[in-house]
Amino acid sequence: MKDMKYLISVLIGAMSYGILSTIVVLAYGQGYKLGEVVGTQLLTGCILAWLLAAFTKMRLNRKRSSGGSTAPADTPAFQALTWKRRLLLMLAGAPTVVTGLLYYQSLRYIPASLAIILLFQFTWISVLIQAVSKRQRPDKITMLTLLLLFGGTLLAAGILGQGTSRFNLLGVALGLLSAVSYSLFIIFSGKAVPSAHPAYRSAWMVTGGMVLLFIMFPPHFLFNGLLWGPLLLFGFLLGLFGAFIPPVMFAIGVPHIGGGMAGILGAAELPVAVLMSSFVLNEHVSGLQWIGVVLVLLGVVLPELYKLRWSNSEAVAS
Repeated sequence: MKDMKYLISVLIGAMSYGILSTIVVLAYGQGYKLGEVVGTQLLTGCILAWLLAAFTKMRLNRKRSSGGSTAPADTPAFQALTWKRRLLLMLAGAPTVVTGLLYYQSLRYIPASLAIILLFQFTWISVLIQAVSKRQRPDKITMLTLLLLFGGTLLAAGILGQGTSRFNLLGVALGLLSAVSYSLFIIFSGKAVPSAHPAYRSAWMVTGGMVLLFIMFPPHFLFNGLLWGPLLLFGFLLGLFGAFIPPVMFAIGVPHIGGGMAGILGAAELPVAVLMSSFVLNEHVSGLQWIGVVLVLLGVVLPELYKLRWSNSEAVAS
């Protein structure tokens, strides 16, 4: 039970991601454009991330000066990042912007409940990319996982019950591309300056994403008065639930519960997004689609449960 608070923190982070699609659809309903929505999200997230980084630095310096920290001054937590490492972190933040742009744009053409299901295809796409890069055939548990994900997606998307005629192909393509982008982010982001403090990593990655976005979509909303309307509220909510709460909650919980359990809890994003779409946006979600959601969740958590069981059995044997 001592790890319960860390489990809850990771769960909160995952559930926060599930709220984003509903907020974006509501912002579109007010007439705001893609660049304005994502721009205000990253601007808010960047401000919050740097406030957290400043607070973290003050707290670490206070502990060091008072002798309350056992970490030496040259450990990664206290080291100043070189500009080369800062640039690497900023580049690592770029795929998240691409993922957000593709995912949010798909919401213009397809229901939010379908968009999140397409985004969750990053699970088998990541497996495929790694299998091709390593030239290794997936094992039996991976193949079973892929079957669950494929079958669950067909049900959750409503393809078996209603066919494909009601789906916008451009929206579906954008949703799948967001999954590919997110898969690449997962594979490469962990390699970017892993020794840096999580607060600093998050701040520089969000900054890099914001710079890239403002190059692609110049932030006219900062000067034309749009920012001081409902857009500010949407941007604050998106920045809070998308760029601030999840990284903080994951940084707190993941080191204590492990990546396997974090992956299981991370699947909470899917049902939250579907529930929000159903109750807030009044999107129809049938019983057959809910069965598909459950199958997708099983496909996400099955490999992690298998890893946990395997590691536990090895620990007992040793």
